[in-house]
Amino acid sequence: MSWQIPTQIEQDIIAGKATYRTFQTGNGGQSILPVPANAYVVIFGYDFSPAGGGFKRGSIAGVVGNIPNESAVRWFETQQIAFYTGTDFYPFIHHVNVKTSAYPYQINAEDPANEVVVNAAFVEEIDNSPIARQVYITSSNDVTITHGLILNSIRTSSNPIPVTNRTPQGLTYGGTAQLVNTQTDFGPGGTPLQFMQPSPKDYQDFGFGLLPSNADGQAFATPDTTNGLRDSSQFIASTIGNTGTAAQFYYLCLHYALYQKPIPSNQG
Repeated sequence: MSWQIPTQIEQDIIAGKATYRTFQTGNGGQSILPVPANAYVVIFGYDFSPAGGGFKRGSIAGVVGNIPNESAVRWFETQQIAFYTGTDFYPFIHHVNVKTSAYPYQINAEDPANEVVVNAAFVEEIDNSPIARQVYITSSNDVTITHGLILNSIRTSSNPIPVTNRTPQGLTYGGTAQLVNTQTDFGPGGTPLQFMQPSPKDYQDFGFGLLPSNADGQAFATPDTTNGLRDSSQFIASTIGNTGTAAQFYYLCLHYALYQKPIPSNQG
């Protein structure tokens, strides 16, 4: 487990100043953690089971599996969880492994006397083992939780980084003349969120061009059914067509402390 209860929060729970709570969600891409009036929550960790478990794709067409092609597998390999508190936005992107194993492929299966078994076929499966992450998100508002699959992050521009007091030569890419990726598009093809590097301000100050209106200094995907962010349950229903197995969907369990009082002014 890669998270633990922060010491101060644990002391508050033991002293009765806060209550330990969990919030379990999954399946659909949009959920809301309700926060009572005159109270606040501190989310300090989560356990995330990625979508895509229970699917298999064979490397020889028709051998095994219910994932139609490799591009369908690719949707599940990058998944995003994001939290919006009404004042702050916290995106988290997870890469999800694909497990590959040998699969004995039977040739002439209808003719047992001449049947041959070979190990040239492989099976691909999405590894939906739970992922634990430590966070520290404080909110006196309801917390909006978004999950989705991401297919593309498209490089739009690359530029040489100049030497500045923040990009010194020899320690960074400053002055190397290498063409470093400076703009990546996430989401809709027409109006994607444009991730600018080193930062939106630097992009313009370094002479890389004018900032687009949808520029951002963080890398995260926005909703789109072609490039991502895409609701996983909708993708499973429309692309794979099998929606009855619990292992196919994502599950997210938040661990948080509930304080039954207004948020202190010094609480970040």
